[in-house]
Amino acid sequence: MVKISDKIPWLRGRDQIIVANNRHFARFDQNRKFGDCSFVVFDTELTGLNPKKDEIISIGAVRIRDLQINLSETFHCYIRPKNRQHTQATLIHRITPQQLEAAPPLEDVLPMFLNFIEIDLLVGHCVQIDTSFLDKATRLLFKGTVANPSFDTMRMAQIYKRKVLGDFDSAQPSGDGRYNLQKLSAELNLPFFEAHDALEDALQTAYLFIFLVKKLQSVGVITLRDLLTAGKEIDWAARKADGV
Repeated sequence: MVKISDKIPWLRGRDQIIVANNRHFARFDQNRKFGDCSFVVFDTELTGLNPKKDEIISIGAVRIRDLQINLSETFHCYIRPKNRQHTQATLIHRITPQQLEAAPPLEDVLPMFLNFIEIDLLVGHCVQIDTSFLDKATRLLFKGTVANPSFDTMRMAQIYKRKVLGDFDSAQPSGDGRYNLQKLSAELNLPFFEAHDALEDALQTAYLFIFLVKKLQSVGVITLRDLLTAGKEIDWAARKADGV
């Protein structure tokens, strides 16, 4: 039996993006230093927070090389969702269904974004939300997910507060929003960008990431493995605080 993908090279090539990506990260070295890595800091705007029914309507990203933001390498694109109705999220990101009418669909944007990130490491604020929607999209269109390791600046901020500032309550994110991206950035006197725009949020996160990396290096968090180990310490502290 001849597969459709055998007849259509373009479709076969789409699946190969995932195969090549996963093959590369099968031998990922966690002992690499931050300064030796290239990162893509990204953010998504969504119709809501439920990966089962909500959709990506905007992706923004910027590349970091040598721990410097490269403003010549950015990605920003609106995406026309299948469901073009107003949602509660419209009040937050202010992207209306009318604005998305002329935007390209996900199947056109996602290959461009995957080509942009290539084999760089991913960074985001509360990144698990963005990666869950990215995984959903790649499963739908590519029959798999990318294996690029991702780093969460919210988690890094917890580690910074604990290891650098000695704030031992940092293991428990408080309900007052102190780990909100804009609040953190203001607290640390970082440049200000407009909230709830995918590219602007990616830039805000990029500045936060570089600040945190440099501060954490001063207390011995030099490699990617060091950061993962520090994150496990935060998890242990949180479980201990909860009496688990």
